[in-house]
Amino acid sequence: MMTMESMLDYLKEYNGRPITLMEVCGSHTAAIAKSGIRGLISANIKLIGGPGCPVCVTPTEYVDKLIEISQDRNICIVTFGDLLRVPGSSSDNTLNRAKSLGADVRMVYSPMDIFSMAQMEPEKTFVFAAVGFETTAPVYTVLLDEAKKKGIENIKLFSALKTMPAVIAWLLDSGACVDGFIAPGHVAAVTGSRYFEEISRNYNKPMAVTGFSDEELVVGIYQLVRMIETNESGVKNLYPAVVTEEGNLKALSKMNSYYEACDATWRGMGVIKGSGLKLREEYKTFDYGNSQLFTDVKASNGCCCGQILMGRMTPNECPIFSNVCTPSSPVGACMVSLEGGCYQYYINSQ
Repeated sequence: MMTMESMLDYLKEYNGRPITLMEVCGSHTAAIAKSGIRGLISANIKLIGGPGCPVCVTPTEYVDKLIEISQDRNICIVTFGDLLRVPGSSSDNTLNRAKSLGADVRMVYSPMDIFSMAQMEPEKTFVFAAVGFETTAPVYTVLLDEAKKKGIENIKLFSALKTMPAVIAWLLDSGACVDGFIAPGHVAAVTGSRYFEEISRNYNKPMAVTGFSDEELVVGIYQLVRMIETNESGVKNLYPAVVTEEGNLKALSKMNSYYEACDATWRGMGVIKGSGLKLREEYKTFDYGNSQLFTDVKASNGCCCGQILMGRMTPNECPIFSNVCTPSSPVGACMVSLEGGCYQYYINSQ
């Protein structure tokens, strides 16, 4: 069994053909940036970010629509913190700005916080900005279960939930030069590692499900490089303490009972078939409306978030990175979220 030191030595001394690995998960993007792993491995192994930050892949028109909805005095927009600062179709069009102008916009740390608000103000409709991936979707099913149980009818979801396999396939069909994938560990904890086997098989691309520590990332990268060298595809579960092959069956059952697949718009990528989740017809009472097929307004401010999310550009290659676009004055979503590639590049290069 190879030691961590020997794996690192192997990766550092690797002199085979150039290899590009994409980490799909935003938390992996953050972990890799903090670890300094890029500087410890061969220049022939390139690590690139992908569309794994839920706030980052949300299209601009979704943010614009949330701001528009917030102008209704009978509505309160409820959201996690990151989305407050994400620009819509213009860099000064944010939920934070709407709030400063009098809109009722509230930040929460858990979707469950919405219950006390809804019960205290029954005359107001509370619209939760439900952004996320397969990791977050089960949380909203718990929220809806509770709303039904308590008979609370003034809670709505404005969903922009997305799923991973379809966007990975879209990237590869669009010509992405990726040799292997660090599969999203948090998503796999819900869906199971088997979730990615069809993608791996259809495109002959190895995938490694890993954790988020430096050691776990090194093991994942090493495993992918060795698989690529031997032209081996398949999914390796290197995170067995958290991820099983079949996933969290209870959470998956809940997801399937509340949601069904739909087409969805991704920032920089447009509409991707079957890549979203929408509430089933029987739960329309909790649905604020169709929020999955908004237009992805092309940035006219020099922002390259779309190219960065597709792995076609690294953040420091964006012409406005770190000069015009900074964490204190973000132009694009990738500089706002803690899982955004631009944000992580910025704070780890200062």
